[in-house]
Amino acid sequence: MRPEPTTSPAVPAQRGEDASIHNIGYRHYDGPRLGRSYARRSLLTQSLRGAYGLGRSAKSKVLPFVLLAVMVLPAGILVAVAAVTPGADELAVEYTEYALMLQPVIGLYLASQAPQSVSRDLRFRTVPLYFSRPIERVDYVAAKYAAMASALLLFTAAPLVVMYVGALLVELDFGDQTTGFLQGLASIALFSVLHAGIGLVVAALTPRRGFGVAAVIAVLTIPYFAVTTVQAIADEQGNGGAVAWLGLFSPGSLVDGFQSAFLGAPTGFPGGHEPGTAAGAVYALVILGLIAACWAALMSRYRKAGL
Repeated sequence: MRPEPTTSPAVPAQRGEDASIHNIGYRHYDGPRLGRSYARRSLLTQSLRGAYGLGRSAKSKVLPFVLLAVMVLPAGILVAVAAVTPGADELAVEYTEYALMLQPVIGLYLASQAPQSVSRDLRFRTVPLYFSRPIERVDYVAAKYAAMASALLLFTAAPLVVMYVGALLVELDFGDQTTGFLQGLASIALFSVLHAGIGLVVAALTPRRGFGVAAVIAVLTIPYFAVTTVQAIADEQGNGGAVAWLGLFSPGSLVDGFQSAFLGAPTGFPGGHEPGTAAGAVYALVILGLIAACWAALMSRYRKAGL
């Protein structure tokens, strides 16, 4: 018979025995510490570039720039019509009306880019990495909010610039065109801040980009068409006073009511019913309340996401 193999207990190595420190080439960083403000600006710039696919693959640039072309094309057509129309003294569409008329295009752009801005960070759990640097939760939210609002402002301002430059080239009245252009810029600035907040809040609720896209489209389109339909019914029934108040229940109609009350813009409400002074004040308060609520919701969302 073979003798059974015997095993001896392993002798633990003495502390420090066979231990060594290997130099693998890491060096201490001796450069400048750029700090929190630089990190915040970098995040804002990166997010703004990402809203147009810059710094990403060529496929990521296709949709935002195609939508931008769709947004600008009608503005060029309006200028061309004014140029070939004898005796034309104004453009066929007011500067303040343009963004509201093309809300479906703006909604598609926001729905495609808001999830790209925030959902990917949630899905791949990179938010804690941001907060491991000298950047606070408020910096992250402020940078993302400012970037999305700036991207929307560029998206909506481009056609207005085309309209304004074209109107001056065809020698329309400088004073009227400048006044209308400035009114349009004020309108789209408010529009961009409001819609950027709504889009980011909805997109931040889910790490899935596809769900975020569908949710943003639903939140922007369903209330708008529902309010427009109910406004038309109220106008047909001769209840013009209700038309102005019903505009409080949709983001798009909120901007329409505000600019008709405070910027002297023509209203797009059925029957041309404009909000009065009291209704206009309520519009302003609701818009400010929604923006504040979006900010608070984002801060609350990233209180948990940063853990």
